[in-house]
Amino acid sequence: MLKLMRAPAKYVQGEDALLELRQNVENLGKSFLFICSGSGRKATEDKIRQSFASSEAQIYFETFGGISSRGEIEKMGRLVQEKGIDVVCGVGGGSAIDTAKATAYYQHKPVVIIPTVCATDAPCTGLSVIYQDDGTFDSYLFYPQNPDVVVVDTSIIAKAPVRFLVSGMGDALGTFFEARVCERNHAPSLENGGVTRSAMALCRLCWDTLQDKGLLAKVDAQQGLLTPAVEAIVEANTYLSGVGADNGGLAVAHSVYNGFTALEELTAMHGEVVAYGTLAQLLLEDGPTEEFWQVHRFCRSVGLPVTLAEMGITDKSRVIIAAEKACAPGESIHNMAWEISPKNLEQALLSVDALSAQQK
Repeated sequence: MLKLMRAPAKYVQGEDALLELRQNVENLGKSFLFICSGSGRKATEDKIRQSFASSEAQIYFETFGGISSRGEIEKMGRLVQEKGIDVVCGVGGGSAIDTAKATAYYQHKPVVIIPTVCATDAPCTGLSVIYQDDGTFDSYLFYPQNPDVVVVDTSIIAKAPVRFLVSGMGDALGTFFEARVCERNHAPSLENGGVTRSAMALCRLCWDTLQDKGLLAKVDAQQGLLTPAVEAIVEANTYLSGVGADNGGLAVAHSVYNGFTALEELTAMHGEVVAYGTLAQLLLEDGPTEEFWQVHRFCRSVGLPVTLAEMGITDKSRVIIAAEKACAPGESIHNMAWEISPKNLEQALLSVDALSAQQK
């Protein structure tokens, strides 16, 4: 298996970065469709229009339906065709971004990503998570390349609810530990290649940054401050985690999230469940106990869930439903060195909960 590395062609991050959007995308085309979440459109439209004010480019805004489903992707594809769009842009959180990436792929257009929260690493990855119309996980859609341009305006990110930033830390938390499994077991990355030393360096830097700056960034963000710590965590959540996951691969943590989407009582966000899944993965690996507690302490420090109840799961007998879905054929949990059964995974998930209860 050949090793490979992929990343967005251009990554731009900083305060008021959207005011320079036109300069960073004008080489891609002359007409742009911005597929937005409702809140994403409110947060960005004025800045985007200001950036294109002196341009002859045509810009269109469309608020999408809220879920990156095949029906929504087809709807946006028809808009691209009707309006003769050159460039598709995703504005908002993970679902808006995944919808835009899928629309661009099927319509053979370049794609620009503008996250307004950093709750997941979706902006930089070469894939979309596709859901069924009821919100349950359906499949991953993989692309031949990563986004053409990613523009992260941290003055907008800093105004989003802090829970999004923390959830992004949870998604980023799995990056190093899942990639480490893939590297050790010679499992393929999300790009279906071997894991490079460069990829592992990014994944390691992601975890190091979370430990060093995570709590500082949360406290600063709670005060509405845009500090070096916040900038560092935005980069970790968005670029380091995204490029790291793409080129490092996934294991238990993300399968756990996919499994828990089967439980309608789930209240936790994507990254929050990934963090819990990372703890379960460490127990399944049976590695150093101190490493488990090191990750556990980090989760507690920034407010990531470490009990089932914190994710809305009060009936523990239903965990087996999530475990069975997480172990379905094709799930990344099968990148582990030995086969994980639903019963194995259920026990690990319950063990995390029990251990956490002892630490209160």
